[in-house]
Amino acid sequence: MRLGVLDVGSNTVHLLVVDAHQGARPIPAFSHKAELRLAAHLEDGDRLSERGEGLLREFVDEALQVAEDKGVEDLVAFATSAVRDAANGEEVLDRIRREKQVGIDVLSGEDEARLTFLAVRRWFGWSSGRLLVVDIGGGSLEVASGIDEEPDAAFSLPLGAGRLTRDWFTADPPPAGEVRALRRYVRAEIARHVGDVSRYGPADHAVATSKTFRQLARIAGAAPSAEGPYQRRVLQDADLTEWTEKLAKLTSAERAELPGVSESRAPQLLAGAIVADAAMDLFEAKELEICPWALREGVILRRLDSLGG
Repeated sequence: MRLGVLDVGSNTVHLLVVDAHQGARPIPAFSHKAELRLAAHLEDGDRLSERGEGLLREFVDEALQVAEDKGVEDLVAFATSAVRDAANGEEVLDRIRREKQVGIDVLSGEDEARLTFLAVRRWFGWSSGRLLVVDIGGGSLEVASGIDEEPDAAFSLPLGAGRLTRDWFTADPPPAGEVRALRRYVRAEIARHVGDVSRYGPADHAVATSKTFRQLARIAGAAPSAEGPYQRRVLQDADLTEWTEKLAKLTSAERAELPGVSESRAPQLLAGAIVADAAMDLFEAKELEICPWALREGVILRRLDSLGG
């Protein structure tokens, strides 16, 4: 069947069309996306602005037309932290649901972690043993760990790269004091949850997903995306620590000149690196392997599983 997944994220809103059936690997058929940066449109006590709502409505219009043009039989739509954190997020979605006749579910942070974990498990298989999965988005950090397809531990923290950049940095590059303060804050937040993961034992395979991790791995020497999804890509703890220090001294424009770093994501790469470095250190992961599948694929797999019943 042809399945569409509409992902309303903090940075990017993305329609992914795949050809899929139960028991088979979903094959991407078409992708349509735009960087709406909805998290940047939160105002007046974390309310999504009229401008932000308007941009989202326009994209949903486009996505529905694309889905129809591409022959999508089943459309699954979900929103993550930007809408979840907005005081009027459900109001905005209700208006769009009524107007566009499309259901958009708001995923909890724990659901994000669980679905991403499912995607990683299916990608790497049972031979990976106990998995540790870390994902850094624009608004939140998701962590999950487990031996099966359902993780033993799964949680979300408000440590997204975009959110932290907006809330903590006042200059480009930021002053050293702001970088140090953010580092302390991030590590304290993550440290509160280390026991939730470590009590189940060490991970056999530590994995990262998300564009933030892909960019960090790329600047540390991993293969470019042009070499395809089956190329093994890893991020070493020592390399990340070194690059985090370097990124703190670069402007956004200078970061954008690094291999694999997009101009739009360059401003938040330092905050993402600080979170990634803290997670690797506190969860004692010397190496993270980059998984090409993440939340969207997890949603697809869960949908296919439900159809098979």
